[in-house]
Amino acid sequence: MPRVEFDINSGVSPDRFIAALTDFSPARADIWPNIDAQHLKVHEVGPDSADVTEGSSLAGGVWERNRYDWSTPDTVRVETIESNTWRPGSSWLYRVTPTGTGSHIHVSVDRRPASLKGRLIAVLLVLGGRRVLRQATEQVLRKLEQPS
Repeated sequence: MPRVEFDINSGVSPDRFIAALTDFSPARADIWPNIDAQHLKVHEVGPDSADVTEGSSLAGGVWERNRYDWSTPDTVRVETIESNTWRPGSSWLYRVTPTGTGSHIHVSVDRRPASLKGRLIAVLLVLGGRRVLRQATEQVLRKLEQPS
C-alpha cells in the first residue's frame, strides 16, 4: 500500500490550481499528463463534488472512477470508487495554501492495489513515485503559468 507525499511551491494562485483540478471539460486531458481524453467520462458534477471516470493508456489501460470533493477550502480530495487497478478508498489529497507569490501545494497519494497490474505499479510508486508524480504536477503548473 504505497503512500507518496510531496510539496511544491508555485507562482500559480491556489484558485487557478484548484480550478484546474476541478475542471472536467474535454480540456482536462490537455492539462493533466496522466489522463487520456478517451478515458474521461463525467458522470455528475455538483457545486463542490464530482463523480468522474478517468485514466490513461499506461500499462495497457489504467482507469478509475473517482469521487472529487472540494467542499473544504483550499483542499481537493479524490477518492477511488471503482478501478481496474486500485481498490476503493485509494486517494489523492491536494492541500493548496496561498503564499505571497502563488501557492504551496501538498500532495498525498495513497494507493491500494486491486490487481496484479496495480501491484506492479505500486512497486514502481515505491521506487520512484515521488519524483514521477512531482514532475507530472510541475508539468501541470508550467501549463497553468502560461497566459490564457
